[in-house]
Amino acid sequence: MELRHIRYFLTVAEEGSFTRAAEKLMIAQPPLSRQIKDLEEELGTPLFVRKAKGLQLTEAGNRFRQYAAQIDHLARQSAEELLQMDKGLQGTLYLATVEGRAPRLLSEWIAGFHEKYPYVQYNLWNGNSDDVANRVNNGLCDMAVITSPYDHESLSGIEICREPWIAMLPKDHPLSGEEGSTIELSKLAPYELMIPSRHSRRQEIEGWFAPLGLKPRIICRIAHMLNAYELTAHGLGIAIYPAAAAYYAGDDVVIKELVSPRVEATYVFVRNNERELSKLSREFWEYVGERIS
Repeated sequence: MELRHIRYFLTVAEEGSFTRAAEKLMIAQPPLSRQIKDLEEELGTPLFVRKAKGLQLTEAGNRFRQYAAQIDHLARQSAEELLQMDKGLQGTLYLATVEGRAPRLLSEWIAGFHEKYPYVQYNLWNGNSDDVANRVNNGLCDMAVITSPYDHESLSGIEICREPWIAMLPKDHPLSGEEGSTIELSKLAPYELMIPSRHSRRQEIEGWFAPLGLKPRIICRIAHMLNAYELTAHGLGIAIYPAAAAYYAGDDVVIKELVSPRVEATYVFVRNNERELSKLSREFWEYVGERIS
């Protein structure tokens, strides 16, 4: 088994397709398929099964992915640290982030870190908090910005900031004409609502309504804030999102902060508890910690 086999496997697992993986790796598809076939023969078990929507990892494939990610991480870490002994801090930081305020904060950190260490490169990925946390735990990212809640057993976190939750309303909605920049949560209950797609969010939002004796009418769960804004603008319903979603708002959407109760989204900078950071990753983790403090 060679390191390239492991990296080919990880790319196919991430893309869920030989075609997309081959394009990303900039190799032809038949040789890539052959390499994965050789790896499966060496391991003595299938790693993928073909489904209508693409490739799916087998149980053995899922287990091997964890080991493969660790091997790849150690290989990159070793190469980077040996290179740093000769030429100073360099290598690639693999980072991920959720939407909202996180991209701006992460960009500020990267810009400042780049001034100190101009030879460092960056690989950024964006998704919801559950997807981002999974990438950190699987070794596909070194560190990430997510929103609470998160698994404290697998992740260490530094709280970055908080922001209120808001309601985005179509401009012709009955509640849009009410005076003031806030809206009581109870007033949203009769209307169709759109919320973030993260699995834990539905339970959290329903928990806001429960003490009021109400149950929200959730009709849509959305991964990206821009989609939430567009659907709101087209009158599908009221979107409930952290305040940073107001960045997308134009004249066709009205923004009101949620009150009674007032609820906040908490952004957290996280790393995996069990995986040792490379020298480069440690420097970035400490740099961010200093910026936050």
